[in-house]
Amino acid sequence: MPEPSSLFQTPAETEAAFYDAIRRADIEAVMSLWADEEDIVCIHPGAPRLVGHGAIRAAFEQIFEQGGVDISPVQVQVVQNVMTSVHNIIEEVHRTSATPQDIHILATNVYMNTHRGWRLVAHHASVVPGEAPADVPVATLLH
Repeated sequence: MPEPSSLFQTPAETEAAFYDAIRRADIEAVMSLWADEEDIVCIHPGAPRLVGHGAIRAAFEQIFEQGGVDISPVQVQVVQNVMTSVHNIIEEVHRTSATPQDIHILATNVYMNTHRGWRLVAHHASVVPGEAPADVPVATLLH
């Protein structure tokens, strides 16, 4: 995995680094993937909207107090142009507790092409009621 300060050439590289950093509970790596703008937004399942680096960092620090979170992005739908990329994802959260039942989360990640490469500007997630939706064909639009 590239170092957090690396220029990510594609949104997919940034996304892979994001989920890897979450698995490792690496707050510095997670925060390095966000755009420099202060109007970045993060919404965790069942939680309020967080705006700005400070609020987002505090939320991830609280999550990481329990260690990393084993999340696998699956069923990724991508709409991309030269400056932005929107990824709608089903996240599988793998649990290792006494009841090893996976949780599925609907997430939308929005990336922006910046002078530092592709960076996250929004992450919005909510719990999927019931089982994860069946796999659907992946479509990519380039403009």
